[in-house]
Amino acid sequence: MKALCWHGKHDVRYETVPDPEIESPRDAIVKVSSCAICGSDLHLYDGFMLGMESGDILGHEFMGEVVEVGRANKKLKVGDRVVVPFTIVCGDCDQCRRGNFSVCERSNRNAGLAAKMFGHTTAGLFGYSHLTGGYPGGQAEYVRVPYADVGPVKVPNGLTDEQVLFLGDIYPTGWQAAAQCEIEPDDTVAVWGCGPVGQFCIRSAVMMGARQVVAIDNVPERLSMAEAGGAIAINFDEDSVLERLGELTRGKGPQKCIDAVGLEAHATATLDSVYDRAKQAVMLETDRPHVLREMIYVCRPGGTLSIPGVYAGLVDKIPFGAAMNKSLTFRMGQTHVNRWAEDLLRRIEEGQIDPSFVITHTAGLEDGPELYKTFRDKQDGCVKAVLKP
Repeated sequence: MKALCWHGKHDVRYETVPDPEIESPRDAIVKVSSCAICGSDLHLYDGFMLGMESGDILGHEFMGEVVEVGRANKKLKVGDRVVVPFTIVCGDCDQCRRGNFSVCERSNRNAGLAAKMFGHTTAGLFGYSHLTGGYPGGQAEYVRVPYADVGPVKVPNGLTDEQVLFLGDIYPTGWQAAAQCEIEPDDTVAVWGCGPVGQFCIRSAVMMGARQVVAIDNVPERLSMAEAGGAIAINFDEDSVLERLGELTRGKGPQKCIDAVGLEAHATATLDSVYDRAKQAVMLETDRPHVLREMIYVCRPGGTLSIPGVYAGLVDKIPFGAAMNKSLTFRMGQTHVNRWAEDLLRRIEEGQIDPSFVITHTAGLEDGPELYKTFRDKQDGCVKAVLKP
């Protein structure tokens, strides 16, 4: 089969690889009908994630048709149409029973490696380094899905791929980020980063009843999309984020702040961002936490910081004294997709939201290597790219 494979920084190739096979009675094989390039994939593309090996198949946003099922899998049958969450979950461990699916205790087949890095293992993830199990990803023609009697979400044929594809990651990610804020009717919610996850954070916060939602970015196409979703836009290249948020909140600051950027904050005109880039260049720091620092500084005392943006390792110069003395609450983590997916599917079916709004580019899988560059460099108005194997 064909797949997109990682071979190093900025080196993604469309290659022929072995077809997947059933390895466990609970497995299924899915023929991919649609997959996407995620902002998190860019951390791999840019060489910031540990544990990648040359030839790894990329991709964790995908869906398709079940073409083979393991003998112990009673949930799926051949012909079922499914969206596959990016988190691989067993459904049986203590964390899964609590609904903490992104920290499943059994699905990471390199659990010992993850535990050395993080203190405990996390769930296995598709296409996202050997720290999370080294599972081949979904930017491919076929994928083996472990624990396929638990994770996949069956979808009705009346909905298009474009409407449901993002149930596997960015829609639940944006929803969880907003849900972690416990939004109240008088809240101002500020969202840093208007990429695909940020767009779903914005719409989720609006749906949850925030008084106002503020979107912070410097890409005009992303800011326009955020405004269309009900947000007030701040272009940080043109305006001071601190001053504008002060104006919008009568000097009090937003009660809820969401970091939809993560480790590759692209601020260029601040001293801390110059410092981060210099340390990152000589491998003295893994992540660029400009957004995190800014959120701590601007958030209203007693407020909440929600962090769906991916961080990989070590961050420096975090004003933790400010966070402690302002009584800020931090909530963060990879997304517990299966906690939210059925409810969000219902919202799509009822017409409350059509997630396809975020798609700006659609192409064949063979165009993937070029689209990685287009997406990373924000060329051609690219906000979200969908690939068709």
